[in-house]
Amino acid sequence: MNMHVRLVLLFPPRLEDALTEAIVAGAGVPGFTLLHAEGHGSDFSRASAAEKVRGRVQRRVLWMLLPQEQVESVLNLLRQQVDGHEVRWWVEPVLAVGKLG
Repeated sequence: MNMHVRLVLLFPPRLEDALTEAIVAGAGVPGFTLLHAEGHGSDFSRASAAEKVRGRVQRRVLWMLLPQEQVESVLNLLRQQVDGHEVRWWVEPVLAVGKLG
């Protein structure tokens, strides 16, 4: 049985098109969920004036459910096609996967 994980990518909105296009174009790459979020951290060097005043920066969160052994190939695909200096990622275990119907 393949162990599934959730790959999480956190990035600024300006990278949304590049990341999603790279994923969609990638052969065998599964679908994903994209969320709009706000983040707070210690580095506001690239924040807009409005973000600095509010104390939060705009971010996108992308979730992708995939077999654990596919994570490195997806990350390598993204590294080749996107400037990833502002992309943070992590992997979370998924205990179960299924459909209700």
